[in-house]
Amino acid sequence: MTKLAQQLKHGAGQAWESIAEGWREHGTRASGAVTRLWPSVGDDTHANATGNKPQPESGDDRWLAPTRWAFMAADVYATRDKVIVRMESPGMKREDFNIEMTSPEVLSVSGHKRYERELSGSSYALVQSAYGSFRREFRLPAPVDAERAKASYEAGVLRIELPRRPLAASHRIEVRAT
Repeated sequence: MTKLAQQLKHGAGQAWESIAEGWREHGTRASGAVTRLWPSVGDDTHANATGNKPQPESGDDRWLAPTRWAFMAADVYATRDKVIVRMESPGMKREDFNIEMTSPEVLSVSGHKRYERELSGSSYALVQSAYGSFRREFRLPAPVDAERAKASYEAGVLRIELPRRPLAASHRIEVRAT
């Protein structure tokens, strides 16, 4: 192999590794935002008024399979006096959410995204929206006072504000002889 060919091979290998590293980082950062939705018992998602699944115009039904994954991006950040969790969840109502602290440092958000029927004689060409039950857990960056937490839902974004709990004062422990 000529020197030029070796240099090209080495350069291509480095470029590929750089691209692969970028995709790994992107996948790691975005993996939590992809949320699994489970169908409810008797779920007739995308069924029309007669109970039949909508049929594609083209005869290719792979585009109509109910999607069970949704992108529900979230941000968790802390200010001097509170921890804030923002979760994008379009198409829901405030009563669709259940929010609870499952441990002193973990906030759990679960809910159910319902399918709103708009069929009345129409047919689907593509179905990409996901419906069903979901659950997300967020490890909080600081201790919080869950009793004083507030949540709101506006314009498709769930916002949870949790006041920070004051840090315990330092306490010196004396070592005694036994």
